Amino acid sequence: MSGAGARTFPLVLSAPSGAGTTTLARALRDRRPDVVFSVSATTRLPRPGERDGVDYHFVSPAEFIRMRDAGELIEWAEVHGNYYGTPIANVDRAVERGEFLLLDIDVQGAEQIRGRVPGAVRVFVLPPSGEVLVQRLVGRASEEDAAVRRRLSNARDELRAAGHFDHVVVNDDLDAAVADLEALLDGRPRDVRPGPPLEDAVRTLTAEIERHITPAAQAGDHR
Repeated sequence: MSGAGARTFPLVLSAPSGAGTTTLARALRDRRPDVVFSVSATTRLPRPGERDGVDYHFVSPAEFIRMRDAGELIEWAEVHGNYYGTPIANVDRAVERGEFLLLDIDVQGAEQIRGRVPGAVRVFVLPPSGEVLVQRLVGRASEEDAAVRRRLSNARDELRAAGHFDHVVVNDDLDAAVADLEALLDGRPRDVRPGPPLEDAVRTLTAEIERHITPAAQAGDHR
């Protein structure tokens, strides 16, 4: 845990949808009182149980564009037809309080963070396997087949960005993955568990995902 005068920084978690970053982020926050969530702004509609200002800042497309153009967002992206972004006020507030700001954002947003927030530590979270990732995405019964295929295609493409991040953590065991993140917060990157060679891991995950996309493409389902 950071002490008085210790340097804090934004910790950015990114991964393909279904890799478990939300669960990982909540577990880290529960264990570390010096970690605070970054509440993103979004134009998507609230899901059941979500609260404005707690889960997201729900805004209209017009308001989001105003925030973007006014320089009030340090990163933003369009994901599945909706806008998401991080208010710069989140970073300023965490710095003033000596807290680690935890951002759970997509790969596009993490790329913007690299150039706009010096000192931010960006972590790519790998799922334990491509099959697990597919099961989580396919298991979302609320989505149509086309939406699932789009998510699988996006996941495949996002995996290729893993090598551009500062660190990679494999979310194969929740407690162990949280310990890896704590090691980064405490300045102990050498204590992060070594995973398989990144290139090999990405190749394997991509191949497993491809097996679930290709049959649909062969059947004539072209986007």
